[in-house]
Amino acid sequence: MPDPYKICYRGGEGEIVEKKSRFIANIRPVKTEEEAAAFIEEIRKRYWDARHNCYAYICKEGGRLMKCSDDGEPSQTAGRPMLDVLLGEGICEVCAVVTRYFGGTLLGTGGLVRAYSRAVKEGLKACSVVEKRPGRQVKITSDYGAVGKLQYLAGQMGFPTLDSQYTDKVEMTLLMPDEQAEEGVDKVTLATSGAAQIEVSELIYYGMDGKELVLF
Repeated sequence: MPDPYKICYRGGEGEIVEKKSRFIANIRPVKTEEEAAAFIEEIRKRYWDARHNCYAYICKEGGRLMKCSDDGEPSQTAGRPMLDVLLGEGICEVCAVVTRYFGGTLLGTGGLVRAYSRAVKEGLKACSVVEKRPGRQVKITSDYGAVGKLQYLAGQMGFPTLDSQYTDKVEMTLLMPDEQAEEGVDKVTLATSGAAQIEVSELIYYGMDGKELVLF
């Protein structure tokens, strides 16, 4: 059974100042290395006059693909600390670019590590992070006599209703977490005395952005 994982659903921007150096963090959802590369290039063009545009990203291509760059900063003082923040938050499908405008005072290796880490954390505060969970869309076709039982079952189990259509029969589509789908189908069968037609979708992913249900 696939495990749930967190993603950057909506990106954001944050900024900190350390000894007059500006650190501007831009964070965006990315699914592929190509999307990450395009975003990094976009930020470089936006901040063309900056001394450094350091980055870190994590994609889900073939498992988990990670990459980071110090972009001219001393080795291991920018890209890796940025990546460590993303890993520490457990976020995938994300790219962070931190742009630095030098303020005239050297920060030292420790100061750089702290500044780049803080910048990413500040940027993440402006992002929407969603846990992406595996699930199944379960379409149930039954007569009107089963509607009340199905609605009660959906509420009891916490299955969101994605769609309802009322014609000569009732068609109701419920979203069931993958680990509860088998139990849910059994309960639907029992509630309708085996009379309902049940169609279970291929595996999908869903999440909650605040109170909004998101299907991927």
